[in-house]
Amino acid sequence: MNNENSFQFSAIGKVNSCYKEKFGIPRQSLLVNSPGQIEIFADYSNNDAFRELEKFSHIWVIFVFSETQNQGWNPTVRPPRLGGNKRIGVFASRSMFRPNPVGLSVVELKSIERSGDNIILNINGGDFLDSTPVLDIKPYVPYADSIPSANAAYANSKPLDKLLVNFSAGAMNDIHLNELQYPGLAQLIVEILQMDPRPAYQDKRKEIKSEYAMKLYDFDIKWKIEKDQILVEKLYKRVNP
Repeated sequence: MNNENSFQFSAIGKVNSCYKEKFGIPRQSLLVNSPGQIEIFADYSNNDAFRELEKFSHIWVIFVFSETQNQGWNPTVRPPRLGGNKRIGVFASRSMFRPNPVGLSVVELKSIERSGDNIILNINGGDFLDSTPVLDIKPYVPYADSIPSANAAYANSKPLDKLLVNFSAGAMNDIHLNELQYPGLAQLIVEILQMDPRPAYQDKRKEIKSEYAMKLYDFDIKWKIEKDQILVEKLYKRVNP
């Protein structure tokens, strides 16, 4: 690649997220009310650089798919919205396996604060893996960024099929024991699981495996699915998350 076609960027910050692994992360932003933070590195935590941003309700976040960037890219991908079996061009998708592993998500901006040398953006609705590098932040402008007449092909509407999520007595006890440190934990688990995080390409009607686990905050959450219903069985708190 010629130098004139190559560019180098530095991260301005990172995301502090409840999602500790790829499995369980919503497939788009704003589908789940998941709280998080964007921690701006000290070199970019200039108060003037964020002046007036707190007056915007939402922001665009440009980030790096850092966990998959070394896996290369594919010219075609299988979007979950098409059942995970039909292939389309990567540029007609939001797949993370791209020539340049860059993502773009809109999130709700709750507040801005300073913690020592770092500016912290408190956000909601992110679809980021914890420690995701952030390249840039831009304000969401409704008149320009929202186009009601736009055609989104196979993704014109939000996913509607939602699974019923229940908790065992043991899981509810685990949640009650941790609700002060993790407020809203039960509702967050419901919102994540009802969207069915299992890979879309699996034939879920014929699937033998029924027990799963996902990492959320400092927990390993064990759950199983039976007859299109999910039962959260247990929350195991990790000693060294």
